[in-house]
Amino acid sequence: MYGKSPARVLPLLLGLQLTALRPTGAVEIYTSGALEAVNGTDVRLKCTFSSFAPVGDALTVTWNFRPRDGGREQFVFYYHMDPFRPMSGRFKDRVVWDGNPERYDVSIILWKLQFDDNGTYTCQVKNPPDVDGLVGSIRLSVVHTVPFSEIFFLAVAIGSACAVMIIIVIAVVLFQHFRKRRWAKRAEKDEGIKSKEEEKLQQENKVSVYLED
Repeated sequence: MYGKSPARVLPLLLGLQLTALRPTGAVEIYTSGALEAVNGTDVRLKCTFSSFAPVGDALTVTWNFRPRDGGREQFVFYYHMDPFRPMSGRFKDRVVWDGNPERYDVSIILWKLQFDDNGTYTCQVKNPPDVDGLVGSIRLSVVHTVPFSEIFFLAVAIGSACAVMIIIVIAVVLFQHFRKRRWAKRAEKDEGIKSKEEEKLQQENKVSVYLED
């Protein structure tokens, strides 16, 4: 070491300092955690991520599946510059890429769900030099029918309230319409009575004039 010249040691120290100053971090994965879908339908397995490094051609995405009743982990999907679907196995011709790396979205769509698709789907993203981080997971439950959610009941309540308001508005408009018609008829009747009284008064005046003559 003592034989090395300062000119050779200086670049080494500079490289060590730059390495120490380089930002470090880990890829963070975001998934729904749990998901229910109806048998025979399609489902989107959403997975997004964040990374301190800009997204480039080195980005890789790996989707795997582990059945709920146990068993070995199975390959689902792989992405590296282009999507690579499985050529065999349970997910052949049943999975398609639906992500957008520029928007940090690496989601996939699973077609024609089956009951044996129940299990945990894992999403792993590596964006060198940011390659560490937890693996995102989605627990998928394939069911006969999806139970009514609170959103559904809220939509029904809002729809019912709107229907009641429409009925009230229609009732008020009809009430105003019939009330105007009733007032119009009453005005015509009063006008007729007034005309008869005037005619009677004219007749009485004529008689009075005749008698005076």
